[in-house]
Amino acid sequence: MPPKPAYGRVLLSQQQALALAFPAGAKVERRTAFLTEDQRRAAQTAARTKVESRVWTYYVGVSSSGIVGTAYFESHPVRAESETFMVVVAPDGAVRFVEILAFSEPDEYRAPKPWLKQFQGRPLDDDLTLRRGLSNLTGASLTSEAVTRGVRRVLAVHQVLNPRPTK
Repeated sequence: MPPKPAYGRVLLSQQQALALAFPAGAKVERRTAFLTEDQRRAAQTAARTKVESRVWTYYVGVSSSGIVGTAYFESHPVRAESETFMVVVAPDGAVRFVEILAFSEPDEYRAPKPWLKQFQGRPLDDDLTLRRGLSNLTGASLTSEAVTRGVRRVLAVHQVLNPRPTK
């Protein structure tokens, strides 16, 4: 029996991704958060998907004018294999952009850049859902579900770590 084809491919290294995430000259600070069980549950409720880890490492870009964004890396299974992507969150808590770093499923199931652009400017709300505010990927619905869940998870954790003052 011939070996299975290897589909997995690294598209960007973490360093390359972080260079895209922040403007030249920004200082990038690596931080690690240890969520309490209450924070993990709050993030899971807000995300409407599982948030299993209580340890989150993320990167904050800081310029002379303050925080320019926060980058999170998310890895999870799609179908039988995994994907890794970066979500950059703007200071207002909305998605700045999503970039795929590694994808181990066949290429035809990978989310294309035009599809990923629909996350730009989106906050964590009811419209950040497939077939509501986001279009589905025809022929790659498992990918679109996995990416959407991952983005929701990142935004929910970001909200827990950076609560907005109530007015």
